[in-house]
Amino acid sequence: MKVLFVRSLCVSLWLGCASFGGSAYAEKTLPQVAAIKPLMQAKQVVPNVYYVQGVSEMGSSANQNFISNAGFVVTPAGVVVIDALGSPELARRLLAEITKVTKKPIHTVVLTHYHADHIYGLQVFKDLGARIVAHGAAREYLTSDTARLRLEASRQELWPWVDEKTRLVPADEWLTGSKMLTVGGVRFDIQPVGPSHTAEDLVVYLPQQKVLFAGDLVFRNRIPFVGQADSRHWIEAMQSLLKFDTRWVVPGHGPISNDAKADMTLTRDYLIYLRETMGRAAKDMEPFENAYSSTDWSKFEKMPLFKSANRMNAYNTYLLMEQEAK
Repeated sequence: MKVLFVRSLCVSLWLGCASFGGSAYAEKTLPQVAAIKPLMQAKQVVPNVYYVQGVSEMGSSANQNFISNAGFVVTPAGVVVIDALGSPELARRLLAEITKVTKKPIHTVVLTHYHADHIYGLQVFKDLGARIVAHGAAREYLTSDTARLRLEASRQELWPWVDEKTRLVPADEWLTGSKMLTVGGVRFDIQPVGPSHTAEDLVVYLPQQKVLFAGDLVFRNRIPFVGQADSRHWIEAMQSLLKFDTRWVVPGHGPISNDAKADMTLTRDYLIYLRETMGRAAKDMEPFENAYSSTDWSKFEKMPLFKSANRMNAYNTYLLMEQEAK
C-alpha cells in the first residue's frame, strides 16, 4: 500500500509537470509540433558506451517528454540499453542513434526505475525482441490504477508522442537482488538501491569501463524531482554509489560527471536541506505555507526547474517528515 500511496501522489505531481507548457501545444498539428523537436545526439563516454541527454524542462508535447537520459552499450552479442525514454517516438530516435554506431540488434533493456519519462519508449525495444530487466518492486505499480490513469493523462498532455497506441510494458525478468549480467563478454553489475527515488531503483555499473549509470539517484544541473521519495534512504544510497570504482557517472538527468563525489553533492545537499527545514517545521507543527515562505532557498533558487519543482518537493517532504515523526 505504501508504494501505491507514494505513486498516487507522484502521479498528481507529474501530471502537473506534464501540463506545464503542454496546454500551449494542445491545438498544434503534428507537423508544427514535430518541427521543434529537441535535439538528440549519442555521446560517447568510452569506446562502445554511449548516452543521450534530455533537456532540463518539464515533460510536454513540445519536447516529446525528452527530459531524461538513456544509455547504450555495444557488445559483440548485441546492444544493452539503459532506460527507454519518455515516449515511443523518443525510443525510435534513440534507436536511430544506435544504428549510426552499430547494426547489432538490441539484446537487453535495463530499467533504472518505472517513472514515465524512462519507460514510455519501452514498447519499441520490446517489439524488436529485446529482453527487459527491472526490479520487482515495480510490478505492483505497473498493474495499478495509478499507472493506468497516469498513462491516460499522458495521452492527452503529451499527444501526439504518447497516444492510444502507447502501452505499459512489464519486464521479462523481475529482480529481487543484485545481478551480474554478461552480454557478449561485457559485464554489467546491476545493483538495487531503492527505496530511494522510487521503490525499484537500480543502478548499472560497468566494472571494465568504470562507468556507472546512476538513474535518478543523481540529478545534475537541475533541481531533482523528489515527489514523496524515501529521501533518507536516497541520501544513504548515494553514499553507497561512491564505493564503485567509477570514472564516469551518467545521471538520470543532466550532463555526465567525471567527479562522482563532487557531482552528487547538489542532489544530496538539496535532499538534506529539504529534510532539515521541512522536518523542523513538521516537528514544530508549523503550517507548511509559513514554513515554505520563511525558508531561505537562495542556495538553490537559480537552478533550472526550481520554480516548477521546488514547492512540490518541499510539500511532499513536509508530509514525509510528519509520517517519520509518528
